Amino acid sequence: MENNLRKMLDIKDFSLEELRVWLKNCGEQEFHASQIFSWIYKKQVQAFDQMSDLSQELRKKLKESFFIFGSILKKQEISGDGTEKFLFSLKDVAKDVKFVETVVIPAEDRATVCLSCQAGCRFGCKFCASGLLGFSRNLSCGEIIEQALFIKNYLAKKALTHVVMMGTGEPLDNYDNVIKAVKIINSKEGINIGARRITISTCGLVPGIKRLAEEKMQFELSVSLHAGTDAVRSRIMPVNKIYALKELVFACKEYIFKTGRQITFEYIMINNLNSSLQEAEGLVRMVKQLGLVKINLIPVNPVPEYRIEPPNKLEAILFKDALIKAGVNVTLRKARGQDILAACGQLRLRYEK
Repeated sequence: MENNLRKMLDIKDFSLEELRVWLKNCGEQEFHASQIFSWIYKKQVQAFDQMSDLSQELRKKLKESFFIFGSILKKQEISGDGTEKFLFSLKDVAKDVKFVETVVIPAEDRATVCLSCQAGCRFGCKFCASGLLGFSRNLSCGEIIEQALFIKNYLAKKALTHVVMMGTGEPLDNYDNVIKAVKIINSKEGINIGARRITISTCGLVPGIKRLAEEKMQFELSVSLHAGTDAVRSRIMPVNKIYALKELVFACKEYIFKTGRQITFEYIMINNLNSSLQEAEGLVRMVKQLGLVKINLIPVNPVPEYRIEPPNKLEAILFKDALIKAGVNVTLRKARGQDILAACGQLRLRYEK
């Protein structure tokens, strides 16, 4: 089966228009593309033989050329707070098994899936387990979508409402595949999740932010900030040595101007590093340059390899209150899934060690 998969194409790598072209080149009617999309993304079938409104001949062509699902669920863990983490194995052409993580974060009125876009990460943030095993490869468009499809099917009666590209990997480092995937997830023919319920995150890749500003899409942008000064940010985020805060702020200004969209800054709070009132003052000075932003404060999920801990509750609240007093739109969020090591890369790290 694995050898066969390597010879075939992932049908989820094809946009609706690309599938129409493939059908036309095979001597089939282009309208079948919409039927195939419906079977995969609406009815969520796992075999071409289940596509009963297609001819036997077309189903045979599809089976010979494509596969629908190529990953294998290796591990599932459920937190006491309801967060669920899934570990999938992927087979690539190098005959090496790669693992990717997907997280489901439930709430009363929503279900959010956090998707990975790379096997590993090359940016090495000093609070994130994703890069501890190095970078293996980009995920394809189909491999990104497959995570969302699996979770949609797993949730069954509870609707999948939100998608965040905040799992393992840097989305703007795999730009083309990520954008193609979220467009299919957003499309009416695809999974049909509203653009404003899809978030693309970045550690601060300035060229990618500028490119995203030209897409004219309504997706949300989230920037991993984690410090208001270059001195602190460079200690925990090596990318800051390439794109310092001044350059990042300019790119964010340009994005807001061109799109009219608000940017969310994610701020992981780490004890004795970035959670003091002095750091809050630096953060205020930085975000005041931008205007249309909000900040999510998130106590860090401890990663043993980095020996980091979240601040105490009082320090976190005082930090938040300092931002509110300065007129900053801020939310202090709870860390989720600590009992199952739900932070990015932790389950993969434990499984591959």
